[in-house]
Amino acid sequence: MRKKEEGTILSQEEICPGIFDLRVKAPNAAAAASAGQFVDLYLQDPARLLPRPISICSADPTQGILRLIYRVSGDKTGTGELSRMKPGSALSLLGPLGNGFPLTEAGDGHVFLVGGGVGIPPLLQAAGELLDLRGRAENTDIILGYRDRNSFLAREFEPLGRVVIATEDGSVGTKGTVLDAIRAEKLHADVIFACGPKPMLAALARYAQEREIPCWVSMEERMACGIGACLACVCRTKETDGHSNVKNRRVCKDGPVFRADEIEF
Repeated sequence: MRKKEEGTILSQEEICPGIFDLRVKAPNAAAAASAGQFVDLYLQDPARLLPRPISICSADPTQGILRLIYRVSGDKTGTGELSRMKPGSALSLLGPLGNGFPLTEAGDGHVFLVGGGVGIPPLLQAAGELLDLRGRAENTDIILGYRDRNSFLAREFEPLGRVVIATEDGSVGTKGTVLDAIRAEKLHADVIFACGPKPMLAALARYAQEREIPCWVSMEERMACGIGACLACVCRTKETDGHSNVKNRRVCKDGPVFRADEIEF
């Protein structure tokens, strides 16, 4: 089991309204992290007994730095407290936790990396690892879904594959969903890796099933313990779980990445 690490905040910036870019010096976690995993952050307010799980946007094992991008869910919440922490502050964390994207399953095929909202950041690490693994970006389409023109991280994806954007209001790219963008651009994939809100993942799962495309999704259920003990973050599955003996899986321990055809959306 991973042990707690005492990290140090190096920088923090609000990159668009309510979205924060946090860099933490945490050599042990950075050295072990892979795309799709997350860390538990322990805040300073003693009233907050439970950690805050945040997905890993990128990890630099050489510099020992984790990059975490998160949305503040309210001024009096844990993420609100986190957003007010300054460079130099200590930040305890546990991780990396969970499983990551099985990027070797892509082989030489054409890949979709599909992200929506705060499900976009984990795909930056995935795109970088995929490029390192395959040595080329030509067969990677990165489809990103935003609410509006605040398309955070989009430019950082550009060296890692073809970037296609969808926005709910049509201010950038295709108006509509990521699937609308896929259809508008007439894109085709051999394998899909996705992270984002459940309706997006459910639609992608149906799309993949209809076309017999292998698809892995990173679930974003609300977590509590982050280590599989409390069963607060279960998601419905088609097969019975050996731990709980019901058709549930623990997102924090068994996921957050699952085969889309395992999940009951």
